[in-house]
Amino acid sequence: MSKIILHNYPQSPVAEKARVALGIKGISWSSVDIPRLPPKLMLTKLTGGYRRTPVMQIGADIFCDSQCIIQELERQFPSPTFFPTSNAGLIWGLSRWTDGPLFDLTVKIVLGSAGDDLPSDFAQDRGRLYFGSDWAQGLSEASASLPHLASQMRGPMKWLNDQLADGRPFLLGNEPGAIDAQFYHLVWFLRGRWRLGSAFLSEFPHLEKWEANVAAIGHGQMTELSAEDAIKIAQDSEPANQDHDDEADPQGLLPGMTVVVSPDLDGGEQPVEGQIVIATTERVVIGRTTPDLGAINVHFPRIGYNVKRLD
Repeated sequence: MSKIILHNYPQSPVAEKARVALGIKGISWSSVDIPRLPPKLMLTKLTGGYRRTPVMQIGADIFCDSQCIIQELERQFPSPTFFPTSNAGLIWGLSRWTDGPLFDLTVKIVLGSAGDDLPSDFAQDRGRLYFGSDWAQGLSEASASLPHLASQMRGPMKWLNDQLADGRPFLLGNEPGAIDAQFYHLVWFLRGRWRLGSAFLSEFPHLEKWEANVAAIGHGQMTELSAEDAIKIAQDSEPANQDHDDEADPQGLLPGMTVVVSPDLDGGEQPVEGQIVIATTERVVIGRTTPDLGAINVHFPRIGYNVKRLD
């Protein structure tokens, strides 16, 4: 098996989710440091245009979005499992809330509380990504409504605190799972990037104890890798073979069809074009071939992503 490579930067909350997931698995992996702001030329060379953080690479297979990353880590490293109870389906369903509305709420609190302290280029990029074309108005509204936003976050934090009140070390019991990483990255972001975060979280002692337990897991065994070396690994590798058979696909996606893939809420991101390799209920994989890289397979979650046929 080729080495696990995570393209990320230290301050990214979603990358922290992936790093904790790697820690739960106890995996050895390599970290490629990417820019916080575009252009991210070495990253988009691999992805075909996708610029969000993090991206996981295994040889010539590129995995976009933490949903896809966690799925693939569980497939390749089934033990210890991300799903220590029999509720995997419910956990995935809950992740659509933690990674969607609850993440958006966290971002509004962090960016709204920063106000004029946000560097202008960062404010414009993240504002456009999370608030749309009228991002300046969105940031202003978030800043003005911080007490309301905090009240909306306080309820979920109490739910987690109540879940942990029986002394369990992790949300599902004695073993950490994907759901711990999915909630932890939000708490990590609130504490680290909101000046009132520590005071806000101090109301929830069981949650803070859990937070310390997750932090103690660590990130696995990490070594640094240059972007150039990651590119070379992709050049020297072949994408993994994929089987495909889904006659019930609602879009009629079949291997070889040309498509573009982008997040449902793309914030103006460049869509990625390629040929369908597989398309299942949970994942779409498109193949790309470029003169400098050769064949690359780019993996996206099916849920939360738009696949548009071009033929």
